[in-house]
Amino acid sequence: MSEAKIIDGKAFAAGVREKVGRQVAALTKAHGIKPGLAVVLVGEDPASQVYVRSKGKATVEAGMESFEFRMPDTASHDEVLAKVEELNADDRVNAILVQLPLPDQVDEAAIINAIDPAKDVDGFHVINTGLLSTGQDAMVPCTPLGCQMMLRAELGDKLSGSNAVVLGRSNIVGKPMAQLLLQDNCTVTIAHSRTRDLPDVVRGADVLVAAVGRPEMVKGDWIKPGATVIDVGINRIERDGKMKLVGDVDFAEAVKVAGAITPVPGGVGPMTIACLLVNTLTAACRQHGVDVPEG
Repeated sequence: MSEAKIIDGKAFAAGVREKVGRQVAALTKAHGIKPGLAVVLVGEDPASQVYVRSKGKATVEAGMESFEFRMPDTASHDEVLAKVEELNADDRVNAILVQLPLPDQVDEAAIINAIDPAKDVDGFHVINTGLLSTGQDAMVPCTPLGCQMMLRAELGDKLSGSNAVVLGRSNIVGKPMAQLLLQDNCTVTIAHSRTRDLPDVVRGADVLVAAVGRPEMVKGDWIKPGATVIDVGINRIERDGKMKLVGDVDFAEAVKVAGAITPVPGGVGPMTIACLLVNTLTAACRQHGVDVPEG
């Protein structure tokens, strides 16, 4: 059997970002609207700093306004809350992202739910999760949205009616991913660490989205021949004396069985920032009561 098709998330994301840039230019020309994304970073976490820089760069490259607010790791809950409320009231800001994790003294859930749901570009607000679960217009979390876009592009009409397994039940990926697959008419199972006979459950999947956070947990013999595998996991492990990024799927085994698969790195990761731009554009258009321009 030939090896699986590699779904190039980096190339796919580049196409999405280029399209958003064209749409932003059209929106600005037709309506004078320049979408604005505000990112709040609390503390000095190195990974978060890298993410925030990447987000700011991508926002500017797409023709949007980028607002960045850095607060010390000693910032109080009330100080972070005040910043969110200030951004809620700022008409230049269409989208707000508070970089997670937050320091222990800051109530993460309360901060997320203080963001104006219309500006909640991460899609984590309880109102947006409720809208998504009832099939209404919601701000959708960026990573699941990126997975959905890649699945639609890869499978087209074949996605409808597929047996889909989401491995992982987080609020950030697993649960919203299941909702998006239901919207695309899949039959969806959410599996997790307590699932009985987990390998057998995964073997029933025409579409597998692995988002459990365990390096190379899913082995090749767990995968249905010809299945489409989206690997959300990003795990840093030591191998042969070097640090390496791997997914939740054992890629070397899975690529020999699957029909199509995302690699790690270079798969889902680049789509997260691309979909952050998509969501910022969507938020700006909804707030101004205009349609998202054609790309």
